[in-house]
Amino acid sequence: MKTRIATAFLALTFCAGAMAEEALYHHMHLTVTNAEEGAQWYADTFDGEKKGNVAIFGNTVFVFFEKEAGFPGSSGSAVDHIGFSVPDIEAKMAQFEEAGVKILTGIHKNKIGKRTRVEDPWGTVIEVVEDPDLLGFHHFHLVSADPDATIKWYQEMFGGEITDYKGIGALKTIAFGEDGVRLIIHYDPEAKEPTIGRSIDHLGWSFADLDAAAEVLKSKGVKFTLEPQPYGDLRIAFIDGPDGVRIELVQPASK
Repeated sequence: MKTRIATAFLALTFCAGAMAEEALYHHMHLTVTNAEEGAQWYADTFDGEKKGNVAIFGNTVFVFFEKEAGFPGSSGSAVDHIGFSVPDIEAKMAQFEEAGVKILTGIHKNKIGKRTRVEDPWGTVIEVVEDPDLLGFHHFHLVSADPDATIKWYQEMFGGEITDYKGIGALKTIAFGEDGVRLIIHYDPEAKEPTIGRSIDHLGWSFADLDAAAEVLKSKGVKFTLEPQPYGDLRIAFIDGPDGVRIELVQPASK
């Protein structure tokens, strides 16, 4: 089966009139059996900053929630894997081997650069790439039977300009602000499992005014599975994205 890949960078700013306000890519939500251990593993493995049950990579927060063992991993779901970029992939591979990290593939190289795949202790697949243009948290990778429609949905709801990725016409990209984190959408005609309840449970964007943003999203036909409401010092909501991707919307606490 031939595979088409469409890659997307989502910019932090919106096209004029597309949204009520600016949206930021905010967090990854990963399910683990011990939140503190999950945060520590990611911070240690990919040079992040651990704070309680979160690990921070640039402007993106990895939030870890606990669940008893037995939940499915990321492979086979609508969000297949996440990606980190390192300056020396051979050295990182040696670190993986020494630490006993589960290695799924050897190092290979294509037009984009060197890459390999590993798996965290809770079933999330991680693609490790050597991309000097964007070190640290690099991308999250979705699966869709209609990548073009899916990219357009994310662009319409969260903004961004679709462009070529590194001059490769088949790879569409949308940029996430200064960090440049990429959304990658991979063509697969077979239906995938929704993300809820899996090791990658959902993705998250933030808004300065969640209630105002919710009204705009609803006017575009977005389904809210949880209406905006307080959650500690935040306001949160959940929506359904294409292909079974669960998405959390967050209004951070005022500083």
